[in-house]
Amino acid sequence: MAEIQKSTYLDFTSGGTLTSTGQSVSDAYDVISSRIVTDPSLTVTVGIVLDRANDPTDLLNMDWGTRQATLARMEADGTLWSTYGTSASTFALVSNTLTGMGIPIVGEETGHVTSAAARTIWVEVDGAQFKALFGTDLRLGTSASAGEFYYWDGNLQVPDAISPYVTGVWPDLEAGPATETLNTSTVTLAEGAQSPGNATSARTDLFPQDIAALYNFPDLPADLDTGTLALIEPATGDYVTKIAEYGTFQQRLNAYRATAGVGGVGEYYVVNRDNQSSDGDDGERSLDVGVVSAVVPNSRIGLYVGSGNSTYSTYQTAIWDLTNNPSVISSSFSDLNLFTKGSPFETAYRELFIDAALRGISVFNDAYDGGSGNETGTGLTNLFVGSMSPYAMVVGGTSLSTGNAADNDATLADTVTAATAGDLQTIWQLVRGGLRQWSDSLSDNATFIETVWNEYYLENGTMKNNYLSNNTTSGGVDTTQVTPQYQTAYGLTPTDADPNGGVGRGAPDVAANAGGNLFYSVPDSNMVGVSESGGTSAATPLWASLATRLNAIFADQGLPDLGYSNDLYYIASAISPASFNDITVGNNTSTYINGNGFFAEKDGTYYALSATGIGYEAGEGYDLVSGLGTPNGVLLGRALTTIAHSQLYYDLAPVLETGTDGWESDATQSLIFQTTFGQDASWSLTLDGAQQSFAGSATGAYAWTAALAQQSLQSDFSTSLVTMFDGYAQGQAYQTTLAGGTDLAIAVAGQGASAYQSTLTGDFGFMDFMTGAGASVEVARAVATATTAGGADDMGVVVRLRQNGMNGASVMFYEVDDYAGSISGLAPGDAGYAAAAEARAYQTSAGGNALSGAGYGGYSEGMILNVDSGDLIAMQLTSNGNTFWAFAPANEEVNGQDVAHLWSYGLNTWGWEDLYGGGDRDFNDLIVQLDFTSAAGSGLLL
Repeated sequence: MAEIQKSTYLDFTSGGTLTSTGQSVSDAYDVISSRIVTDPSLTVTVGIVLDRANDPTDLLNMDWGTRQATLARMEADGTLWSTYGTSASTFALVSNTLTGMGIPIVGEETGHVTSAAARTIWVEVDGAQFKALFGTDLRLGTSASAGEFYYWDGNLQVPDAISPYVTGVWPDLEAGPATETLNTSTVTLAEGAQSPGNATSARTDLFPQDIAALYNFPDLPADLDTGTLALIEPATGDYVTKIAEYGTFQQRLNAYRATAGVGGVGEYYVVNRDNQSSDGDDGERSLDVGVVSAVVPNSRIGLYVGSGNSTYSTYQTAIWDLTNNPSVISSSFSDLNLFTKGSPFETAYRELFIDAALRGISVFNDAYDGGSGNETGTGLTNLFVGSMSPYAMVVGGTSLSTGNAADNDATLADTVTAATAGDLQTIWQLVRGGLRQWSDSLSDNATFIETVWNEYYLENGTMKNNYLSNNTTSGGVDTTQVTPQYQTAYGLTPTDADPNGGVGRGAPDVAANAGGNLFYSVPDSNMVGVSESGGTSAATPLWASLATRLNAIFADQGLPDLGYSNDLYYIASAISPASFNDITVGNNTSTYINGNGFFAEKDGTYYALSATGIGYEAGEGYDLVSGLGTPNGVLLGRALTTIAHSQLYYDLAPVLETGTDGWESDATQSLIFQTTFGQDASWSLTLDGAQQSFAGSATGAYAWTAALAQQSLQSDFSTSLVTMFDGYAQGQAYQTTLAGGTDLAIAVAGQGASAYQSTLTGDFGFMDFMTGAGASVEVARAVATATTAGGADDMGVVVRLRQNGMNGASVMFYEVDDYAGSISGLAPGDAGYAAAAEARAYQTSAGGNALSGAGYGGYSEGMILNVDSGDLIAMQLTSNGNTFWAFAPANEEVNGQDVAHLWSYGLNTWGWEDLYGGGDRDFNDLIVQLDFTSAAGSGLLL
């Protein structure tokens, strides 16, 4: 027998919650009684996970387009699972060895997946067989904390004949961690709400599709098939009671749909129905079903029961359902154990989600509802690490307040007062958080503010909605694994808030409404009537439903399903920040130990606890309570489809390449250097060793950001919010033409600037160089590359315009030969260039070759025609009798310097300064966006 390291029972359940997993199970769980299992009728099921024929890491680290194309090719030619499953010979050897030992192998009939592709062999063993296979006794113990549970002492062993091939083990057992105090430092909590935005007296309940509308989910045709969505529902499935009184699950589902206003017949199926063992209290199942049936009513819903014993087996049956082939999986369940890093249990769980990625499935997991402590009383932060796979999108929770709810929430009183008084800083923050419609009355059900979901409330020494219950979004750092590639590329090094400060995988990735001031109207636990529910368990199927809608849009545009696409969401946030509403208010702090700081009630018993105060705060950009933020569904869909087409059909040249001495321009191109400084600062640009120095001025307090510019290009974005932030100057816009091969370096105040998120944004026309002090110099092209859908020619391209200048303005689009703006050898500013540009101008759908703004604050859109794949497109602005070009050398001079009139705002979005001589340099007089993909197919994103 060969010993498997780190395979004790405590390595299975309690990694990170005990000082050492080397102690005995009896001590860790305070076992009252224990016996060796000898009754042959008492059995446990264990999955033996085998090694892969080849490591798929390099494939999964490729960009999404390459990854999807490779997976599709391998699936088509039948090599995918012979390459990334276990080999047929290994599977046969291990199976034969087990059979020869008299070990019974099980599979589908028990709710498990045994196959070479899944690299798993499940065995159902009694005590004697467990001892023969794993070299240690199977024990049945009883403790006050865990009840009756199976366990073993010491490490597991396996026969030498199969040892070289066994990489993971998963016992199909319900488990939970043993805990001890790991931090004794406590804090005193203030009375009242522990986080703002969750305490309204006018709480709103909405049906899920109405909450989706608040997030601007893209509308779809009423008859459009949106595919299959899998729900992880261990032991529950479609179980309901009182069928004679209330009808079948199908009838109850249809009744809910009618009540919610979506109508029709809900199509669903159950896998492993025979393993349902519900007691009728199935609120989680009903919540999941209610959300997805209302948000994607044309989707077929899969209810996966698994073995009925663990979330793991349920995941595996959904991932390997080769009959129904769900494209999206949503799970609001977790295996509550905390396995040790490097254990065979960690390997088994991590590999499960790699299978999902290889199968082309998008997985959405809930972050859970226990705050930073995750209802685990160690005094430090905790996560259910099994759910934190880098190949799954982890979803956190927020509290979305409508105007009416905010007006009746004392914790938001200062925000409401400041906003209604016109305080620009407050309104600026609200807009970045998703405010699109401005009204002083605050009486409607539009989004006003969104905060972290945290309902903890301390009153007279007793915490209502307390640390022991599901009342706050979890989130933090999973230090059992390295930071995923897409997070490091985004510029993140997620660090644990614990005193030991470990680094790892940050969670959540995204968030959505979970409760607090807004709840979901869904079926009750028995699928009868409508009840109020929430949690990250609601936010997760909401996000899964959005992905399902996006898959339908992808299909309409000829794209494959999103599949494993975490990297796409991080790229979307970097190049199109308006795709996400930034949650900047609130916390999820809930770490605790036994003590005397306050009382908390659970299941009728009061516990004396003390807070240790360790947790996470929301802030600008990514944070460990809301991730990238909550979705603006239409803007996210436009960004994701653009990225997908770009990666599948184009080999884009980044703005700058890494050279031998830093950064290098590989092509002749005109680049804009845009400074964003908190205060006046000198900066320098070094080109081929020659340094130019500039006196940079501070950026205006409300100078437009990429997020605001992109947000303004929504037809329902309030005109008053546009004009409210007019006239605030950007920093410096310096434009010059670089020859191919030019080396480049940037410094601010003598401090070298690093290319922030360059691997994410460089292909899309810009790169940000930042210093440690936060000063930024963006390097951006003035020319767009026509990344048309499917690489097609002769396409119509959508143009969106938002005017924030008072003069009449129109813009002409024309084709150029290179990124420097040349036309047949003529450079911008040369004699004859204007005529050449006119001759190259695209015609518009309205006739002529220019599109006009809609007046001060107004929105308009149009289309330019006959755009071919890969065209390079430049612009010319006409305003107040003046003509301005996207290239400074073609414009007027001031103090001997050509004036740049263009500013880049991210994904094919620019802002113009419309005044001669540079004006007020706010670069928002006309915001222009080119959208190369949304008109594709049926135009579902228009």
